[in-house]
Amino acid sequence: MSDAESAAFEAFHSHVFLGEGHEASERRTWVVIALCAAMMAIEIVGGWLVGSIALIADGLHMSTHAGALLLAALAYSFARRYAHDPRFAFGAGKFGDLAGFASAIILAMIALLIGWEAVGRLFAPVPIRFAEAIPIAALGLAVNLASAWLLSGGHHDGHSHGHGDAAHTHDASKRIDAPAGPVTLEVCEDGVPPRFRLGRAAGPALSAAAVSIETVRPNGARQEFAFVDRGGLLESLDEIPEPHEFLANVTVDGRTFSVAFEEHEHAHGAATQDNNMRAAIVHVLADATVSVAVIGGLILAWLFGWPWIDPLVGILGALVIASWSAALIRDTAGVLLDMIPDPHMADRVRKAIEADGDRVADLHLWRLGPGHLGVIVSVVTPSARGEADYRARLARFSALSHVTIEVRRAA
Repeated sequence: MSDAESAAFEAFHSHVFLGEGHEASERRTWVVIALCAAMMAIEIVGGWLVGSIALIADGLHMSTHAGALLLAALAYSFARRYAHDPRFAFGAGKFGDLAGFASAIILAMIALLIGWEAVGRLFAPVPIRFAEAIPIAALGLAVNLASAWLLSGGHHDGHSHGHGDAAHTHDASKRIDAPAGPVTLEVCEDGVPPRFRLGRAAGPALSAAAVSIETVRPNGARQEFAFVDRGGLLESLDEIPEPHEFLANVTVDGRTFSVAFEEHEHAHGAATQDNNMRAAIVHVLADATVSVAVIGGLILAWLFGWPWIDPLVGILGALVIASWSAALIRDTAGVLLDMIPDPHMADRVRKAIEADGDRVADLHLWRLGPGHLGVIVSVVTPSARGEADYRARLARFSALSHVTIEVRRAA
């Protein structure tokens, strides 16, 4: 085997399934850990010097905060360190999901502790030193907001759940330099069945009777399309079958032009999100949410003498944290248990394989890491097609980072 072939073989069998921006996320997490550690030291030392138990308690709370973030940072570090380790059959991309699951369990325990303490104080109120408690809560809020901003890179809140559909995009509109003036050709399917549309911005109007398109697919299948005038635009009478990957021979102004169309599939939602970073951001946002609620509750309790407001706010905060924790546990557990991360994409993969009458006997789609999916397909076909034919059909699915295909001949 030549050096070039060896390099190609290694690239083809690469099992590095780290998310996009992995190292940048790792660096941001360490920066936030340093911020939390510095804040922890300041509060504990300052509380000891001025004799404030509240400051010391908040400093100790900040230490648990830093510990949860340390879990995320180590997951990034281990995933990168063991990315090429052959002992991991499908790479180390799930380290982040494992850390996210553990962090979600910690969040659930924190929610239970807050709820338990709040219920106890609701029935047995304790004196509150408002002059110290409010500034400490405000300081904690500032640190949490800064941490969330740093972790998200300054532009994304990280705890949204997204949607689970796979998006497919086509090439941009095609320009055809016809003799009578440029013509624009595109596949239109915004809320309607996919059809060709032709238009000309300047020059003589297009005639539906003088325009036609013949598509030629990779397997040699051909289809002709006639057009109808839709008020300045010509639209094909027939729908365009999936997949939208073909050579379009366009006849316009008495000449024929060949235009290539390709379709690209992109995964979204559970298939792409970085659950490790999401867990870290949820952790600091949960803390920030509780801080906001606590500040509001303390001010009301101070102004109106309502001691029950503080524990009530604690209960509400515990419920918010518990709901975020449950969502994070559900999503990370789904990845660790190899649930299908994107059912819509699985359906489109099946349709792509079965486009010419073949049958998918078995299909497994699972997540290998953020933005990386693995697929195993068993195909039954009466034709002489081989693995390369089906691999070419799946090439448009950019999220499929590890593809295994079994081809069986039908009786």
